[in-house]
Amino acid sequence: MIRAWTTLAIAVVALFAGIWIGGHPGNLPGPVRDVLTATPAAQSVSTSTEALELIEDRYFRKTSPDQLSSASIRGMIRDLRRRYGDRFSHYFDPEQMARLTEALQGSFSGVGMTVAGKDRKGLEVGSVFKGTPAARAGLERGDLIVSVNGDSIRKETVETVVALIKGPAGTEVTLGVRSSGRPRSRQITLTREEIELPVTVTRTVRRGGKKLGYVRFGGFSEGSSLKLKKALERVRRRDVEGIVLDLRGNGGGLLPEAVLVSSLFVPKGKVVVETSSRTRGDETFKAVGGEIELPRLVVLVDRGTASAAEILAAALRDEDGVSLIGTRTFGKGLFQEVIDLSNGGALDLTVGEFLTAEGRSLAGKGLKPDVTVEPRPGSQRDVQLDRAYRVLGAELAGNRP
Repeated sequence: MIRAWTTLAIAVVALFAGIWIGGHPGNLPGPVRDVLTATPAAQSVSTSTEALELIEDRYFRKTSPDQLSSASIRGMIRDLRRRYGDRFSHYFDPEQMARLTEALQGSFSGVGMTVAGKDRKGLEVGSVFKGTPAARAGLERGDLIVSVNGDSIRKETVETVVALIKGPAGTEVTLGVRSSGRPRSRQITLTREEIELPVTVTRTVRRGGKKLGYVRFGGFSEGSSLKLKKALERVRRRDVEGIVLDLRGNGGGLLPEAVLVSSLFVPKGKVVVETSSRTRGDETFKAVGGEIELPRLVVLVDRGTASAAEILAAALRDEDGVSLIGTRTFGKGLFQEVIDLSNGGALDLTVGEFLTAEGRSLAGKGLKPDVTVEPRPGSQRDVQLDRAYRVLGAELAGNRP
């Protein structure tokens, strides 16, 4: 009995001692305090720092602490990308960040093209706009950019390559370009210009005895929703029977503009998009009103249709049954935050996910079109647009694809 009470007393003392120590770690000896109060995260950081210091001190070649630190961060981002199928998180080291900032600061000049994504082979050209340096040099949709100013872009991010191609008007940039049907890449030197691409382009055509409208929508920049509204109303006043809305090469933009643009088509109060984030919580964005009366629509999409443009395309198909024509969209589906680091670099880190009104994630999958039409590089005809006109005409006649 005495032993039992002694054991109980020791347990009680130990319990209160533990509570007191937890609240007063400063009273512990240094080594003991470090062991007892270290969190798993702190221990992990300590281990990483230990490994970096050991490599710097004992590796058989001289190393740079900055290079080792950057390599460590790249390894973490590479693991995240592989583990979670995240194509969009990046690490920009100080040199890359400086190049990115210098290329983009105060300059919206370039060569006049959009990009449709990047793989191991190169950066795929999306749309090439008439009258621009890219068009005059003969660049076409589907061409692959494999180098910029003689340097391979194999290991560079899309953002970095785009920034390298952009630059002050009047300066030159040399692109290594590989085209379909050509065994080797060629070098093309372009002189950058101030490129002012209209947010919208409109026209009317006659196909199969029907008057049809065409509206190209280029991006979700501030105020673009009002410009699209005016373009749609302008075409509608021409008494068209249907409209092709072209979202090819539209890489998205501002989320508020995506909601405003979708509100032109979706009734007020209907869900346009949802966002899900572990750190920012979940949000639901609904149409805010402003719906306009329009004739039947079909929508053109391709691999360059991304982010906010995919939100719009999904909303149109989910709410109104609008047909999508072209190729599978990019599958952005995720949103990022650029976070500056103390070394002068930055993390472009995925912090959340977009979900369609029906709760579907587009990340890595994109939207599959109702009618698949591959582009024909080098062809003088826009086969995707031709097919969109035919589908629209068939739907007006009561035939769905």
